[in-house]
Formats: sequence, C-alpha cells, structure tokens
Amino acid sequence: MNRHSTGGLVAAVVLSLTVAGCGNGGDGDLGTAAPGTATTPAATTPKATTPRATTPEASPTPSPTRTYPLSTPPRTIPSVREHEPARGPGWRPGGGSAVVVAKGSGVLADEARLLAGELKTAYRGEAAARTGDIELALNTGQAGGPESYTLTTRGGRVRISAPDQAGVFYGTRTVKQALRSGGAVPEGVIRDRPAKPQRGLNLDIARKHFSAAWIEDRLRDMADLKLNQLGLHFSDDQAFRIESSSHPEVVSRPHLTKAEVRRIVALANRLHISVVPEIDSPGHLGAVLRAHPQLQLRNVQGTPRQGAIDISKPESARIVDDLLREYADLFPGPWFHIGADEYQALTVRDPAASYPQLARAARQKYGQGAGVEDLATGWLNDRAAVVSGEKKKAKAWNDGFFAGGAVNPHKDIEVEYWTGKEIGAREPVEYLREGRQVVNLNDEYLYYVLGEPNQFTYPTGRRIYQEWTPLVLRGSSAVPERYADQILGGRFAVWCDLANSQTADQVANGIRMPLRAVAQKLWDPARPQLTWEDFRALADRLTGG
Repeated sequence: MNRHSTGGLVAAVVLSLTVAGCGNGGDGDLGTAAPGTATTPAATTPKATTPRATTPEASPTPSPTRTYPLSTPPRTIPSVREHEPARGPGWRPGGGSAVVVAKGSGVLADEARLLAGELKTAYRGEAAARTGDIELALNTGQAGGPESYTLTTRGGRVRISAPDQAGVFYGTRTVKQALRSGGAVPEGVIRDRPAKPQRGLNLDIARKHFSAAWIEDRLRDMADLKLNQLGLHFSDDQAFRIESSSHPEVVSRPHLTKAEVRRIVALANRLHISVVPEIDSPGHLGAVLRAHPQLQLRNVQGTPRQGAIDISKPESARIVDDLLREYADLFPGPWFHIGADEYQALTVRDPAASYPQLARAARQKYGQGAGVEDLATGWLNDRAAVVSGEKKKAKAWNDGFFAGGAVNPHKDIEVEYWTGKEIGAREPVEYLREGRQVVNLNDEYLYYVLGEPNQFTYPTGRRIYQEWTPLVLRGSSAVPERYADQILGGRFAVWCDLANSQTADQVANGIRMPLRAVAQKLWDPARPQLTWEDFRALADRLTGG
C-alpha cells in the first residue's frame, strides 16, 4: 500500500467515528459516560512507513462517549406537575448508594430511614451527599407552597428539597415510583405541588368493622399516592366502633381499641396523613340510642325515628359532647367531623306539627320566629363550638346547613358536599356565594356503597379520571372557576350500607383504581395526558396489582 492510500484510510476512520458520535441523540450534543460505563475503544492509526518530515499529520483520534437523549418525566400516580429535562443517565441505587439528610435537616430522619428501607440502601444520617446518594433537605424559605418539593437529579445523585416535611416525603414517593415504572429517576429537575390541600379517603367503619391492619394497609397505599387525609366514620345506627371510657355502654363488638387507634394515628402521622374522626349527630346515632332509648326522637304519635336524637333534651347534648371531647384527645389532627346530615325530623312535610317539642325548644331558645331548622342549626353550631374548644376545626355534611333562618351556621365550619337529593336541596354555588369553604365528596362520582343500594353502582375510576374535577360538586356539572380556591379538595368515600355484600379484601380491590383516579385529579385537575387504559397499566406496574 503506498503512502497516499494509507493517509486516506486514516481520514476515513476519523470521519466515521466523528459522525457516529455526533449522530447519537440526533443533535450532536455529546454527554458524558455514565459512571461505571465503558466507552468505545479508540481507533488505531496504522504505523507510517515514511520519514516524519514527509508524512502528513494525522488528526487526533476521538474517544467516543455515550450520548443521552433529553429525559422525560417519570411515570407516577399522580403525575408530576413540572419536569425540566436534561441529558444524563438519571439515577438508580447502586452498591454504594445511601440516603442522607442535609446539614440542619435532621427532622427528616424518619422520611430518610423509610426511603432507605424501601430502596434497600444504607442510611448515613446527617452527612454530605456522595455520588450515588439521595439527599433530603428542608428549606423553609423555598418557593412552591405547602407540600411542594423540588427533585434534582444531576451528577449521579438526587436531591429532594421542600419548604416542609410533607413536601420532602412526597418527593421520596416520586423516587420510589419512578424506579418502579422506569427503572431510574430521570435526569433533570422536577417541581411538583398539589392543586388541593385536602386529598383523601373516607371509611365507614361503623356499619362494617375493618381491622387495624387493614386500615394501616390503606394508609400505606394512600401515602404512595400523595393523599393526606383519612376520614373515619365510626358511629352510626348499626354500631359504634371505637372503645370509649366516657360511655362504654354505647360501644359495639367488634371494635377498635384505643391502643389500635393510637397505632393507626401514629402510622398516619409518619406518612403525613391526618385522621379525621366523625361522630355524626343529631342523626345516625342509633348505636348510642340503643343504650339511651329515652333520648330517641319521637313524633307527636310517639313513633320513634331511626337514629335521631331528641335535640330538645339537654341530656342529648351532654352525651354527644362527652364523646366529642373524649375522641378529640385520641385524634390529634386539626379536624373533627360532626355530621349533621339526614336528621329525620327535617324529612317530613311539617316538622313543627310532627315534632312539637322541637318547635317549642326552638322558640324558647331563638325567639318566636324560630323553627325546627333553627334548632338543628343551633345544635350544629354548639357541637362545632365544642370541638373548637378542643383546638379542632369542624366539618359537617352539606344537608346540615340551612339558609334564611333565625340562626345561621358558623362560617368557619367546612362544608362537606355529598348530595343534592335532600328535601329543599341547595345548589353548591349557594354555599360558595356565602363565602364558605367546601370539600368535595360528590356521591355521583366519589361514593363506593356496599351492596349498591339506591341506584348506586361501584365506580371503576374511569369516570373520575375522564370527567370529574374538584369543581364538579353535584351531579356532573362544574361550578364556576372563580370559586376554585374555596374548594379545598375531596375524598373518595366507602359506605357500608349492606355490610356483608363485600369482604374487606374485595373492598380494598374495588377501591384501588378509583382512589388512584381521585389522587390524580386532586393533585392536578387538568385533563390527564395518559388514556384511561394506559393509566390502569401504569397503576398495575407501580403496585403489581
């Protein structure tokens, strides 16, 4: 081979390698090799056979490196709100990986230990992050609002920072899901935050007993979905399901012991979930009234009304208030649900004629123009005052709020909107016009009623995912967008009307996809990018369900 043909071969080899390197990724922006990833061996230049002075200088031979395409958002439920892509290998745990807490962020030790256990990596405590590590940092001045977080994947490590502990925790849930769905946390920056501050599940544990272990499993599932509120409806006509020291005579079997409840609450606190107790009154008190039949509401003919307590009797208030105060101490969260729905005295054509004792009590307390609705409203306000005295914010069902009477419901009671089927039903916008804060439990979409009575059907989650938003408070119509800030969020509700229709395991399986759809729409109410079918497939991948 002569001198000229040898030079041509070298140039061809160099050109070939250069083009190959620039073409990977489509735009010629070369990345760096992932740690521990071998690069392609460099081409070898044939040895020259002529003196150096007469041989053309060959260009340096490049060492090709791996090129990464721009990253894409991780596949999670709920989906992340914002992802800034970058080029790089992303992050996955390796042999030397650990979870660490940034200096001054020692309060995040529980979140760090939990994540380390889930990822099967070491936990090094408050220490400097190394390549391969995940670092958790609390930054109270960080923008984004409560429960928001920033997750940065760069240089072979992940950093999660947030203005509060809940935000950091939700960042760890994103890491966990990203690894399961895609095998790695993608390179780049995630900035994520919830659309609504209240996101959760409501459980009727009065009509059907659920074990503490079953409830704890629901909490763990909720936490991975970034849900933060569990409502426990534990008193109703059928049973009263939590141990009581003030009134042990009202407690049913089986029930949760206080020790079990403390265990549930402790787990919920670690998972950044508030447990909201509910003692519904003045209706739905059948279990209490079986032990105190003298307090049951009776009409003018002496006929008792199911579950309704006689609110004209002072002893009725005393027993309910005893229970409210007792359980306010057991549940340390910020809310207490006081019910107020479906009071049977207000479901008849003429409450004053049917229940003259209630009408007399209303006039004595609130004046000659007052009626039975006013007495019920006063009852609502008085129970709200009791829980307020225990440093709790009261919640109540929408059909316990009446307008235009001598007494008005206190403005600081949160309206839990569930139905528009009651007598004299008020449109959701009426509550909003009054300036009230509302939580969405729309029975058209968010009710899972055991046995499917009264034309309820078990929701699959599809309609929630495709149609519902927090603005859809009643039926399928949305209230105007201008009220969005007054709608604090929502909960998916399990009601056990026909308790034996499903086992606890069947309930857990039945609510799995609806709960995921609710989590998505409360975190981001916009139209989801995934189809329902792809969303279900992702849920299966994330949970193995």
